[in-house]
Amino acid sequence: VQLVESGGRSVQAGGSLRLSCGVRSLTEDSYCMGWLRQAPGGGREGVATINGDGVTAYGDSVKGRFTISEDSARGILYLQMNSLKPEDTAMYYCAAVTDSRRASDCSSGSWSPDNHWGQGTQVTVSS
Repeated sequence: VQLVESGGRSVQAGGSLRLSCGVRSLTEDSYCMGWLRQAPGGGREGVATINGDGVTAYGDSVKGRFTISEDSARGILYLQMNSLKPEDTAMYYCAAVTDSRRASDCSSGSWSPDNHWGQGTQVTVSS
C-alpha cells in the first residue's frame, strides 16, 4: 500500500488549504482512513477519520473547521482545512487501517505505527 500526501504549504492564519492523499495498491478494504498530525516536539494526534460507510469523526480542535472526504473511484482522500490557526502547524499524515487487530484505532486519536502511513506533508500557519 502506498499513500502519498500533497497540498501542504505555508499559509496565513484564517486561510484555507486542501490536502490530498493518493492511495495506491490498497487491495483490501480499509476499516477507516484518516488524517493525523504531529507538531514539533509533540506526539501524533488524530485529526479526522472516515470509515467504509462514509461516517466521519474529528478531533475536538478541528471540529467545524476541517472536513475529511474521499473520492473512492479515484483513490484520493482529502482534508479541507478552513479558518487555519497557528496551532494547526504540523506535519500532516494520511493513514489507513486494514488489519482487523487494529480496527479500534479508527475510534482512537492515536494510531499504531503498524498501520499504513504516508510520508507526510508540512502545513505551516503564520499569525
